[in-house]
Amino acid sequence: MHLSVSDGDGIKGVMPLYLKHHSQGEYVFDHGWAEAYERAGGHYYPKLLCAVPFTPVSGIRLLSHDPQVRTAMLAAVKQICDQNQLSSVHIIFANESQWREMGDLGFLLRKDKQFWWENSAYATFDDFLNALSANRRKVIKRERREVLALLQIKTILGADIKETHMDQIYDFICATYDKKWGAPYLTREFFTQILAKMRDKIVLFFAYDGEEAIAGAINFIGDNVLYGRQWGCLRDVPFLHFELCYYQAIEFAIANGIGRVEAGTQGQHKLSRGYLPHTTYSAHYIRDVGLRNAVANFLEKERDAVENHIVTLRENASPFRQKDPL
Repeated sequence: MHLSVSDGDGIKGVMPLYLKHHSQGEYVFDHGWAEAYERAGGHYYPKLLCAVPFTPVSGIRLLSHDPQVRTAMLAAVKQICDQNQLSSVHIIFANESQWREMGDLGFLLRKDKQFWWENSAYATFDDFLNALSANRRKVIKRERREVLALLQIKTILGADIKETHMDQIYDFICATYDKKWGAPYLTREFFTQILAKMRDKIVLFFAYDGEEAIAGAINFIGDNVLYGRQWGCLRDVPFLHFELCYYQAIEFAIANGIGRVEAGTQGQHKLSRGYLPHTTYSAHYIRDVGLRNAVANFLEKERDAVENHIVTLRENASPFRQKDPL
């Protein structure tokens, strides 16, 4: 239900917008708000969501260079919510500047964190390892050594990706969902579509036992960023997840001069493998005043907690060597 703003000269701005009857696949969790509102006799669903579906990637959400157009879209989406008696509007993984604009217009502001790896002009993976503490270097070398003693890792990208690879990555993902979460969100057809439309942006890391592919991770090349999305395996192998999702991504970024790897949401275990915490941003409009005030009070405390946690992790749990004082 995308929102657009037009004048006599054409479309001036677009806000991607979806009407949702659940909160699945968002990675910004509002289940507690929904449960509280339902217990109080309200109806949290349907709600409006502005996002890239199933994708916890930060970026522009209000598609216009004109601040007046962006203001008009934010005002319009609140009016749509009110007039249709929807519970709320959620704009997730916004960039910081637009997030602040949303706050100025009365949206409730939320912060969370993700763990990203940043390329400090490393020439090789060993250069990256040398920036870590001795203990972390030792652990990562051991983890990689154990995986590579059992399996062969291959990078598959661009024209080399076939539909059979899409079959395999889908099977890997389904197998992992079966173990942990149930049915996957993405269909097999999705992988055919992305292969047809953005083949040159896809990077696969596959693990082979002889000729048999047993695990894989799918990544996407963005603007100086490698985005790690989903992975799966048919067989549990110690440290294989770290190899395919984190270390292979780092190696690929170094080899191709990519500035950052974003390996998805959550996962504090990424920290010890060189992925440091960064703030992510979402904004929320809630129609019911009582729920709005309760959430606003919660978010004020949560923002402080998130920022304090990021500082604490960077200062006390960073895997990188401490720089010598001047």
